[in-house]
Amino acid sequence: MLGGSRARGTHRPDSDWDLGLYYRGGPDLGALESLAAELTGGPVEVYAPGSWGAWVNGGAWLVLPDGRRMDWILRDVDRVWRVWEECRAGRFEIGVQAGHPLGFWSPAYPGEAALGRVLSDTDGELARLKEAVRDYPPALRTALTGAAVWDAGFSTAMAGRSYATRDVLHAALCLSRAVGHLVQALHAHHGVWCLNEKGALAAAAALPQTPSGFGDRAAAVLSRLGPTGDELRRALAEAERLVAEVRAVVEDPGAPAASTAD
Repeated sequence: MLGGSRARGTHRPDSDWDLGLYYRGGPDLGALESLAAELTGGPVEVYAPGSWGAWVNGGAWLVLPDGRRMDWILRDVDRVWRVWEECRAGRFEIGVQAGHPLGFWSPAYPGEAALGRVLSDTDGELARLKEAVRDYPPALRTALTGAAVWDAGFSTAMAGRSYATRDVLHAALCLSRAVGHLVQALHAHHGVWCLNEKGALAAAAALPQTPSGFGDRAAAVLSRLGPTGDELRRALAEAERLVAEVRAVVEDPGAPAASTAD
């Protein structure tokens, strides 16, 4: 399945090609390494499931003879189905994962299928998966927005303990987490799959009902976080306003229902 910006039509000319390789039971790593060598003209290591962490799983990085870069990302299709059933019931996980500074949010699994383009599907499995995950689950919308906004508020409060001692590391981590959770809440509120942190702030800022100037204001909180007590206090005050405004958006009883993912 083609994923990433190439599947969504938001790619640049130099963007990588992301291919999700869905398997059941276990992938044939030897066959994949042979195929990779054929494509690149040299040996390529294909990393086994679990090599890259509990959620990103495994795969390979390929550089084709013309310089194009292609990432192979392994996905256990049975696990994707299980995560989807959990999401339908309003349950999700956030796992520690290298390359995901704010954690890997389990709804990304069905989101990848919803936003990806099926390229090869010998038994129709991916077509069935893509059809199943087309609509964002209402139960997930409710659960994720509530949990994410609460966490953003809590993280902002924790950052408030930092400005007196000018603890920039703690403040920066707390406020980054707060902004990331607000971004997740806005995506879920609108029934839009959020796959990772890349481009997520700009995407959230473009959603309807998002607080005015959300993207620029959130970026300012993070990029202008200085070492002095006054700078930290100003960043904290702006973060508190953003939390309050996003909470008002997601708790609006007149807000639109979850939308179609694609």
